[in-house]
Amino acid sequence: MKTVAGLFENYDDAADAVGELEATGVPHSNISIIANNSDDWYDANRSEAAADAGSGAGIGAVVGGAGGLLTGLGVMAIPGVGPVVAAGWLTATAAGAVAGALAGGAVGGIVGALTESGVPENDAHVYAEGVRRGGTLVTAKVDDELVANAEEILGQSRSVDLAERRRTYEAGGWTGFDPNAGEYVPEGLDRDGAGAVNRR
Repeated sequence: MKTVAGLFENYDDAADAVGELEATGVPHSNISIIANNSDDWYDANRSEAAADAGSGAGIGAVVGGAGGLLTGLGVMAIPGVGPVVAAGWLTATAAGAVAGALAGGAVGGIVGALTESGVPENDAHVYAEGVRRGGTLVTAKVDDELVANAEEILGQSRSVDLAERRRTYEAGGWTGFDPNAGEYVPEGLDRDGAGAVNRR
């Protein structure tokens, strides 16, 4: 089993990728989605089904049924990222990684969860920073025979080129994800525009 990941500029493209993963046979229990929610877009747009699933199942729980993974969305906070909308296995792993880091000094939160799952640490930093800056991360644990399909889905043209994004961040002085950083507000944007890319 291998963990594959993709970063998307907006939630809708990421949600489409989740649907494609489920359609190719990846169980929704093996998929996770984490979307920046700094502008509270989820509260304004969630459906009653998602609200019921989130309150009934708890944060990070995966709820079966017609909506698959996305019916289990819930709101939580990740250190260094801030408020997110999330569902799936990675959210529980991230919460455990935070607890482990507090106890043992290891890298915690989203970076720790990703690296514990087999994602290279330098990529995990870019994924975490991408969510912090308004993006949406999709991860999937897939069996060997589905790896190529999952990588194609998460590497599609609508996803972020990770190497290019790393270069862009580094050109601005970024050296790695900082779990103690405050909420990200792009230069030249007011607070209300900081997370607009996630609005549906």
